[in-house]
Amino acid sequence: MAAKRSPARRPTMKDIARRAGVSESAVSFALNDRPGVSEVTRDRVRRVAEQLGWRPSTAARALSGEGAATVGFVLARPADTLGVDSFFLQLVSGVQEVLAERHLGLLFQMVEDVADECAVYRGWWAEHRVDGLLVADPRTADPRPGLLDELGLPAVVIGGAPDERHPGLSTVWADDAGAMASVVDGLYALGHRRIVHIAGLPGLAHTERRIRTLRAEAERRGLSGVESVTTDYSDTEGAAVTRRVLGSAAPPTALIYDNDVMAVAGVAAAAELGFCVPADVSVVAWEDSALCRIVTPGLSALSRDSAEFGRTAARELLALLDGGPARTVRVPVPRLVERGSTGVARER
Repeated sequence: MAAKRSPARRPTMKDIARRAGVSESAVSFALNDRPGVSEVTRDRVRRVAEQLGWRPSTAARALSGEGAATVGFVLARPADTLGVDSFFLQLVSGVQEVLAERHLGLLFQMVEDVADECAVYRGWWAEHRVDGLLVADPRTADPRPGLLDELGLPAVVIGGAPDERHPGLSTVWADDAGAMASVVDGLYALGHRRIVHIAGLPGLAHTERRIRTLRAEAERRGLSGVESVTTDYSDTEGAAVTRRVLGSAAPPTALIYDNDVMAVAGVAAAAELGFCVPADVSVVAWEDSALCRIVTPGLSALSRDSAEFGRTAARELLALLDGGPARTVRVPVPRLVERGSTGVARER
Protein backbone atom coordinates (compact mmCIF):
# COMPACT_ATOMS: atom_id res chain seq x y z
CA MET A 1 0.00 0.00 0.00
CA ALA A 2 1.45 3.36 -1.03
CA ALA A 3 2.34 5.79 1.73
CA LYS A 4 -0.17 8.59 2.20
CA ARG A 5 1.09 11.81 0.66
CA SER A 6 0.92 14.92 2.79
CA PRO A 7 -0.93 17.90 1.28
CA ALA A 8 1.27 20.38 -0.52
CA ARG A 9 2.20 23.47 1.50
CA ARG A 10 1.86 26.99 0.19
CA PRO A 11 5.18 28.89 0.10
CA THR A 12 5.30 31.79 2.56
CA MET A 13 7.26 35.02 2.86
CA LYS A 14 9.39 33.28 5.46
CA ASP A 15 10.35 30.64 2.85
CA ILE A 16 11.26 33.36 0.39
CA ALA A 17 13.31 35.22 3.00
CA ARG A 18 15.22 32.07 3.92
CA ARG A 19 15.98 31.21 0.28
CA ALA A 20 16.93 34.79 -0.67
CA GLY A 21 18.98 35.39 2.47
CA VAL A 22 17.06 38.50 3.54
CA SER A 23 14.60 39.46 6.27
CA GLU A 24 10.84 38.93 6.01
CA SER A 25 10.32 42.68 6.10
CA ALA A 26 12.64 43.03 3.09
CA VAL A 27 10.56 40.40 1.27
CA SER A 28 7.40 42.34 2.08
CA PHE A 29 8.90 45.60 0.83
CA ALA A 30 10.13 43.95 -2.37
CA LEU A 31 6.94 42.11 -3.26
CA ASN A 32 4.69 45.06 -2.48
CA ASP A 33 6.79 47.62 -4.41
CA ARG A 34 7.54 49.62 -1.27
CA PRO A 35 10.75 51.59 -0.68
CA GLY A 36 13.31 50.26 1.78
CA VAL A 37 15.25 47.71 -0.30
CA SER A 38 17.69 48.03 -3.17
CA GLU A 39 16.73 47.14 -6.73
CA VAL A 40 19.19 44.23 -6.60
CA THR A 41 17.46 42.81 -3.51
CA ARG A 42 14.02 43.46 -5.01
CA ASP A 43 14.94 41.53 -8.17
CA ARG A 44 16.42 38.64 -6.17
CA VAL A 45 13.34 38.35 -3.96
CA ARG A 46 11.02 38.36 -6.96
CA ARG A 47 13.04 35.64 -8.71
CA VAL A 48 12.94 33.46 -5.60
CA ALA A 49 9.20 34.05 -5.17
CA GLU A 50 8.62 32.97 -8.76
CA GLN A 51 10.78 29.86 -8.32
CA LEU A 52 8.84 28.83 -5.22
CA GLY A 53 5.46 29.45 -6.85
CA TRP A 54 4.48 32.08 -4.29
CA ARG A 55 1.29 34.07 -4.93
CA PRO A 56 0.00 37.04 -2.94
CA SER A 57 -3.07 36.45 -0.82
CA THR A 58 -6.12 38.25 -2.11
CA ALA A 59 -8.02 38.06 1.18
CA ALA A 60 -7.09 39.98 4.31
CA ARG A 61 -8.31 37.18 6.53
CA ALA A 62 -5.94 34.76 4.85
CA LEU A 63 -3.03 37.04 5.79
CA SER A 64 -3.99 36.74 9.46
CA GLY A 65 -4.35 32.97 9.21
CA GLU A 66 -8.11 33.04 9.75
CA GLY A 67 -9.05 31.74 6.31
CA ALA A 68 -10.51 33.37 3.25
CA ALA A 69 -14.14 33.20 4.45
CA THR A 70 -14.98 32.10 0.90
CA VAL A 71 -16.06 28.89 -0.80
CA GLY A 72 -15.11 28.24 -4.42
CA PHE A 73 -17.26 26.73 -7.18
CA VAL A 74 -15.95 26.24 -10.73
CA LEU A 75 -18.13 24.95 -13.54
CA ALA A 76 -16.58 23.57 -16.73
CA ARG A 77 -19.50 23.88 -19.13
CA PRO A 78 -20.43 26.02 -22.13
CA ALA A 79 -21.30 29.41 -20.66
CA ASP A 80 -24.38 29.87 -22.85
CA THR A 81 -26.05 26.79 -21.33
CA LEU A 82 -26.00 27.95 -17.71
CA GLY A 83 -28.56 30.74 -17.85
CA VAL A 84 -31.32 28.34 -18.88
CA ASP A 85 -30.28 25.44 -16.64
CA SER A 86 -32.85 25.38 -13.84
CA PHE A 87 -30.98 22.70 -11.89
CA PHE A 88 -27.81 24.74 -11.40
CA LEU A 89 -29.65 27.97 -10.69
CA GLN A 90 -31.61 26.27 -7.91
CA LEU A 91 -28.55 24.38 -6.69
CA VAL A 92 -26.56 27.60 -6.30
CA SER A 93 -29.45 29.31 -4.52
CA GLY A 94 -29.48 26.49 -1.95
CA VAL A 95 -25.71 26.70 -1.52
CA GLN A 96 -25.83 30.45 -1.03
CA GLU A 97 -28.61 30.19 1.54
CA VAL A 98 -26.47 27.99 3.81
CA LEU A 99 -23.24 29.94 3.28
CA ALA A 100 -24.99 33.21 4.16
CA GLU A 101 -25.85 31.81 7.58
CA ARG A 102 -22.11 31.66 8.31
CA HIS A 103 -21.29 34.92 6.49
CA LEU A 104 -19.26 33.03 3.88
CA GLY A 105 -18.88 34.23 0.32
CA LEU A 106 -19.23 32.13 -2.84
CA LEU A 107 -16.59 32.59 -5.53
CA PHE A 108 -17.99 31.27 -8.83
CA GLN A 109 -16.17 30.87 -12.12
CA MET A 110 -16.91 29.21 -15.47
CA VAL A 111 -14.14 27.64 -17.55
CA GLU A 112 -13.78 25.77 -20.82
CA ASP A 113 -12.68 22.36 -19.54
CA VAL A 114 -11.43 20.35 -16.57
CA ALA A 115 -7.79 21.26 -17.26
CA ASP A 116 -8.70 24.93 -16.85
CA GLU A 117 -10.70 24.04 -13.73
CA CYS A 118 -7.64 22.37 -12.18
CA ALA A 119 -5.58 25.45 -13.00
CA VAL A 120 -8.13 27.63 -11.20
CA TYR A 121 -7.94 25.36 -8.14
CA ARG A 122 -4.16 25.67 -8.05
CA GLY A 123 -4.36 29.43 -8.37
CA TRP A 124 -7.00 29.80 -5.66
CA TRP A 125 -5.01 27.53 -3.34
CA ALA A 126 -1.77 29.45 -3.91
CA GLU A 127 -3.51 32.79 -3.40
CA HIS A 128 -5.41 31.67 -0.25
CA ARG A 129 -8.62 32.64 -2.02
CA VAL A 130 -10.88 29.87 -0.76
CA ASP A 131 -11.22 27.70 2.33
CA GLY A 132 -12.99 24.87 0.48
CA LEU A 133 -14.61 23.89 -2.79
CA LEU A 134 -17.83 22.58 -4.25
CA VAL A 135 -17.04 20.29 -7.17
CA ALA A 136 -19.69 19.59 -9.80
CA ASP A 137 -20.01 17.25 -12.78
CA PRO A 138 -17.77 14.34 -11.73
CA ARG A 139 -16.07 12.79 -14.75
CA THR A 140 -14.87 9.34 -15.64
CA ALA A 141 -11.09 9.30 -15.00
CA ASP A 142 -11.50 12.58 -13.13
CA PRO A 143 -8.21 14.31 -12.19
CA ARG A 144 -9.79 16.70 -9.67
CA PRO A 145 -10.10 14.48 -6.56
CA GLY A 146 -6.41 13.57 -6.75
CA LEU A 147 -5.43 17.22 -7.16
CA LEU A 148 -7.56 18.27 -4.19
CA ASP A 149 -5.97 15.51 -2.10
CA GLU A 150 -2.57 16.88 -3.08
CA LEU A 151 -3.49 20.47 -2.23
CA GLY A 152 -5.30 19.52 0.97
CA LEU A 153 -8.36 21.60 0.05
CA PRO A 154 -11.59 20.37 1.67
CA ALA A 155 -14.27 19.79 -0.93
CA VAL A 156 -17.69 18.29 -1.54
CA VAL A 157 -18.29 16.47 -4.81
CA ILE A 158 -21.84 17.03 -6.03
CA GLY A 159 -23.19 13.98 -7.83
CA GLY A 160 -20.19 11.74 -7.23
CA ALA A 161 -20.24 7.95 -7.01
CA PRO A 162 -21.03 6.58 -3.53
CA ASP A 163 -18.15 4.10 -3.61
CA GLU A 164 -15.36 6.62 -4.25
CA ARG A 165 -13.30 7.63 -1.22
CA HIS A 166 -10.85 10.48 -0.96
CA PRO A 167 -9.54 11.98 2.30
CA GLY A 168 -10.98 15.43 2.83
CA LEU A 169 -13.64 15.01 0.13
CA SER A 170 -17.28 14.39 0.94
CA THR A 171 -19.79 13.24 -1.67
CA VAL A 172 -23.45 14.18 -2.06
CA TRP A 173 -25.15 11.96 -4.62
CA ALA A 174 -28.48 11.08 -6.18
CA ASP A 175 -29.41 7.68 -7.56
CA ASP A 176 -29.41 8.45 -11.31
CA ALA A 177 -29.54 4.75 -12.12
CA GLY A 178 -32.66 4.25 -10.01
CA ALA A 179 -34.30 7.31 -11.55
CA MET A 180 -33.61 6.13 -15.11
CA ALA A 181 -34.94 2.66 -14.27
CA SER A 182 -38.19 4.19 -13.00
CA VAL A 183 -38.63 6.16 -16.24
CA VAL A 184 -38.03 3.09 -18.38
CA ASP A 185 -40.46 1.09 -16.23
CA GLY A 186 -43.16 3.71 -16.78
CA LEU A 187 -42.62 3.96 -20.53
CA TYR A 188 -42.45 0.19 -20.95
CA ALA A 189 -45.76 -0.19 -19.10
CA LEU A 190 -47.27 2.22 -21.66
CA GLY A 191 -46.13 -0.04 -24.49
CA HIS A 192 -43.01 1.88 -25.59
CA ARG A 193 -40.34 -0.35 -27.15
CA ARG A 194 -38.31 2.23 -29.13
CA ILE A 195 -36.87 4.75 -26.70
CA VAL A 196 -34.16 7.36 -27.31
CA HIS A 197 -32.35 9.08 -24.45
CA ILE A 198 -31.14 12.55 -25.50
CA ALA A 199 -28.38 12.86 -22.94
CA GLY A 200 -26.13 15.63 -21.68
CA LEU A 201 -22.38 16.01 -21.96
CA PRO A 202 -20.40 12.83 -22.65
CA GLY A 203 -17.85 11.82 -20.02
CA LEU A 204 -19.86 13.13 -17.08
CA ALA A 205 -20.29 10.41 -14.47
CA HIS A 206 -24.05 10.91 -14.15
CA THR A 207 -24.48 10.88 -17.93
CA GLU A 208 -22.62 7.58 -18.13
CA ARG A 209 -24.67 6.12 -15.26
CA ARG A 210 -27.92 7.01 -17.03
CA ILE A 211 -26.67 5.58 -20.33
CA ARG A 212 -25.54 2.34 -18.69
CA THR A 213 -28.85 1.95 -16.87
CA LEU A 214 -30.90 2.54 -20.01
CA ARG A 215 -28.80 -0.05 -21.85
CA ALA A 216 -29.16 -2.57 -19.02
CA GLU A 217 -32.93 -2.05 -18.78
CA ALA A 218 -33.25 -2.51 -22.56
CA GLU A 219 -31.19 -5.71 -22.51
CA ARG A 220 -33.24 -7.07 -19.61
CA ARG A 221 -36.42 -6.60 -21.65
CA GLY A 222 -34.97 -7.65 -24.98
CA LEU A 223 -35.43 -4.21 -26.57
CA SER A 224 -33.29 -3.38 -29.59
CA GLY A 225 -34.67 0.04 -30.50
CA VAL A 226 -33.14 1.86 -27.53
CA GLU A 227 -30.18 4.24 -27.63
CA SER A 228 -28.59 7.29 -25.99
CA VAL A 229 -27.26 10.34 -27.87
CA THR A 230 -25.05 12.85 -26.04
CA THR A 231 -25.37 16.63 -26.44
CA ASP A 232 -24.16 19.85 -24.81
CA TYR A 233 -27.48 20.30 -22.90
CA SER A 234 -28.51 23.19 -25.16
CA ASP A 235 -31.90 23.71 -26.78
CA THR A 236 -30.15 23.86 -30.17
CA GLU A 237 -28.63 20.40 -29.90
CA GLY A 238 -31.73 19.01 -28.21
CA ALA A 239 -33.82 20.09 -31.18
CA ALA A 240 -31.26 18.90 -33.74
CA VAL A 241 -31.03 15.40 -32.26
CA THR A 242 -34.82 15.22 -32.00
CA ARG A 243 -35.20 16.00 -35.70
CA ARG A 244 -32.60 13.39 -36.60
CA VAL A 245 -34.02 10.50 -34.57
CA LEU A 246 -37.64 11.25 -35.48
CA GLY A 247 -36.65 11.42 -39.12
CA SER A 248 -35.22 7.90 -39.09
CA ALA A 249 -36.86 4.88 -40.74
CA ALA A 250 -38.06 3.55 -37.37
CA PRO A 251 -38.55 6.63 -35.17
CA PRO A 252 -38.76 6.23 -31.41
CA THR A 253 -42.12 6.31 -29.66
CA ALA A 254 -40.60 7.87 -26.53
CA LEU A 255 -37.86 10.44 -25.86
CA ILE A 256 -36.07 11.01 -22.54
CA TYR A 257 -34.24 14.35 -22.27
CA ASP A 258 -31.52 15.08 -19.72
CA ASN A 259 -32.93 18.53 -18.94
CA ASP A 260 -36.08 20.56 -19.30
CA VAL A 261 -34.74 22.99 -21.91
CA MET A 262 -33.89 20.24 -24.38
CA ALA A 263 -37.28 18.63 -23.76
CA VAL A 264 -39.19 21.81 -24.58
CA ALA A 265 -37.05 22.33 -27.70
CA GLY A 266 -37.65 18.71 -28.63
CA VAL A 267 -41.43 19.07 -28.42
CA ALA A 268 -41.24 22.06 -30.79
CA ALA A 269 -38.98 20.14 -33.19
CA ALA A 270 -41.34 17.15 -33.14
CA ALA A 271 -44.29 19.41 -34.01
CA GLU A 272 -42.35 20.83 -36.98
CA LEU A 273 -42.03 17.27 -38.32
CA GLY A 274 -45.71 16.56 -37.83
CA PHE A 275 -45.40 14.49 -34.66
CA CYS A 276 -48.03 15.01 -31.99
CA VAL A 277 -47.08 14.70 -28.30
CA PRO A 278 -48.04 12.26 -26.80
CA ALA A 279 -50.09 10.56 -29.55
CA ASP A 280 -47.04 9.94 -31.77
CA VAL A 281 -44.18 10.32 -29.33
CA SER A 282 -44.03 10.56 -25.54
CA VAL A 283 -41.61 12.95 -23.84
CA VAL A 284 -39.98 12.87 -20.40
CA ALA A 285 -37.69 15.60 -19.04
CA TRP A 286 -35.05 14.83 -16.42
CA GLU A 287 -35.37 18.08 -14.48
CA ASP A 288 -38.81 19.39 -13.52
CA SER A 289 -39.26 23.16 -13.70
CA ALA A 290 -41.74 25.91 -14.50
CA LEU A 291 -41.03 25.26 -18.19
CA CYS A 292 -42.36 21.72 -17.85
CA ARG A 293 -45.56 23.00 -16.27
CA ILE A 294 -46.40 25.90 -18.60
CA VAL A 295 -45.91 24.27 -22.01
CA THR A 296 -48.74 22.42 -23.75
CA PRO A 297 -48.96 19.57 -23.13
CA GLY A 298 -47.33 19.70 -19.72
CA LEU A 299 -44.11 17.66 -19.64
CA SER A 300 -43.77 14.53 -17.55
CA ALA A 301 -40.58 15.07 -15.58
CA LEU A 302 -38.28 13.78 -12.88
CA SER A 303 -38.71 16.09 -9.93
CA ARG A 304 -36.33 16.76 -7.06
CA ASP A 305 -35.59 19.55 -4.64
CA SER A 306 -32.50 20.98 -6.36
CA ALA A 307 -32.18 23.82 -3.83
CA GLU A 308 -32.10 21.27 -1.01
CA PHE A 309 -29.41 19.38 -2.93
CA GLY A 310 -27.36 22.59 -2.82
CA ARG A 311 -28.11 23.16 0.86
CA THR A 312 -27.00 19.61 1.66
CA ALA A 313 -23.72 20.05 -0.26
CA ALA A 314 -23.01 23.35 1.50
CA ARG A 315 -23.73 21.88 4.94
CA GLU A 316 -21.36 18.99 4.25
CA LEU A 317 -18.63 21.41 3.22
CA LEU A 318 -19.11 23.48 6.37
CA ALA A 319 -18.82 20.26 8.40
CA LEU A 320 -15.47 19.55 6.72
CA LEU A 321 -14.27 23.09 7.39
CA ASP A 322 -15.24 22.62 11.03
CA GLY A 323 -12.94 19.60 11.22
CA GLY A 324 -15.49 16.83 10.64
CA PRO A 325 -14.76 13.62 8.70
CA ALA A 326 -15.44 13.14 5.01
CA ARG A 327 -18.84 11.55 4.41
CA THR A 328 -21.03 10.18 1.63
CA VAL A 329 -24.59 11.51 1.73
CA ARG A 330 -27.45 10.35 -0.47
CA VAL A 331 -30.30 12.68 -1.40
CA PRO A 332 -33.77 11.36 -2.36
CA VAL A 333 -34.19 9.69 -5.77
CA PRO A 334 -35.80 12.03 -8.32
CA ARG A 335 -39.53 11.23 -8.57
CA LEU A 336 -41.36 10.91 -11.88
CA VAL A 337 -44.27 13.37 -12.15
CA GLU A 338 -46.56 12.31 -14.98
CA ARG A 339 -48.25 14.99 -17.07
CA GLY A 340 -49.73 15.21 -20.53
CA SER A 341 -46.59 14.48 -22.55
CA THR A 342 -46.62 10.71 -21.92
CA GLY A 343 -49.22 8.27 -23.19
CA VAL A 344 -49.78 4.82 -24.63
CA ALA A 345 -47.42 3.97 -27.48
CA ARG A 346 -48.81 3.95 -31.00
CA GLU A 347 -46.82 2.14 -33.64
CA ARG A 348 -46.07 4.13 -36.80
